[in-house]
Amino acid sequence: LLWMLLLSFVCLHLEVQTRSCPERLLGEERRRTCPRPCKADRDCGNKRQCLCDGQCGLSCVAPGRTCPWPLPPNENSVARLLSPTHSFSALLEVRCKPGFTLPNGLEATIRRCQGDRQWSGDEPICTGGFSTKKCSFSLHIRTFSIQGNATVGTFIHYSCLADIVGSSENFCQDNQTWQYPHPICKKVYCQPPKEVQQGYVVAVQKTEYEVGFDIHYLCKKNFLLDGPRKVTCLSNGSWSALPPYCRARCLIPAERSRVVTGGMKRWPFDVTDAMVPHGENVTFYCKHPHKLCSFTASQTCFDGKLQPPACYLEPTWLQYKLFPHRLVSEIEACEPGDVE
Repeated sequence: LLWMLLLSFVCLHLEVQTRSCPERLLGEERRRTCPRPCKADRDCGNKRQCLCDGQCGLSCVAPGRTCPWPLPPNENSVARLLSPTHSFSALLEVRCKPGFTLPNGLEATIRRCQGDRQWSGDEPICTGGFSTKKCSFSLHIRTFSIQGNATVGTFIHYSCLADIVGSSENFCQDNQTWQYPHPICKKVYCQPPKEVQQGYVVAVQKTEYEVGFDIHYLCKKNFLLDGPRKVTCLSNGSWSALPPYCRARCLIPAERSRVVTGGMKRWPFDVTDAMVPHGENVTFYCKHPHKLCSFTASQTCFDGKLQPPACYLEPTWLQYKLFPHRLVSEIEACEPGDVE
């Protein structure tokens, strides 16, 4: 009996230690209401647990409850989670931006997600703008210059009547240095574009071109433009696209067999100059190796080069003259299952 009483006392002592709720004040956890107090999970409903909830002590809390996140943006502070989620007991850091501090003089504070779904403490207010630390600057722009300084933690913006080279925004850091080098206001030009073989550059000849200037391209007769017809000089001194190519036409490599071009079956001599433009497909007729039927194979013209398919065989002059109806392009087409 004495042994059983001793064991019960030890278990009760362990339960009290396990359920102890030390005071954990993070900032100022002022609470208006507290959840129902408890000593163990059995004192709470099915969806709640007996957990330590700051000043409220052991309380019936739904551990899956979350606090508002992300917080509304603030000009003078930055908030970030210190926990993987924003659920109960998660920690949040609010840090003042350079040049600003909290009323207690600190630069950051910690807030905790409470059982009432609110972050502990009041909304931190970072105040400042009274820092004596400053970043000085001296800008020389063409014929005039600007001297002055800016308080730590402030942003400045640059603008130029012409083009700005560098960052258009800067930030005065806590060590009284600027985040970026000061920009330069100067005109930006594009270099003359490259010439296009078998084509023309339609523009006034200059040694350099202003931002926004357009250049147009044209190809000589019988050549097809492959690429942009117009490029524009950009503010970074480059053209909006690479120059185009002027692609040559292709001679149809067939004389005594009909082919399909432009969706029509025709003799090559019925096509103007027996040539097709760059990028056009030409369909040839090939004879089945074992049956008296034909199947088709296509090739594409690329910049003056068009090779017939390996299966194509040019008819002889005698075949063309004596047996025109037996030409491969004129015989019956093979069944779909005959051609692999």
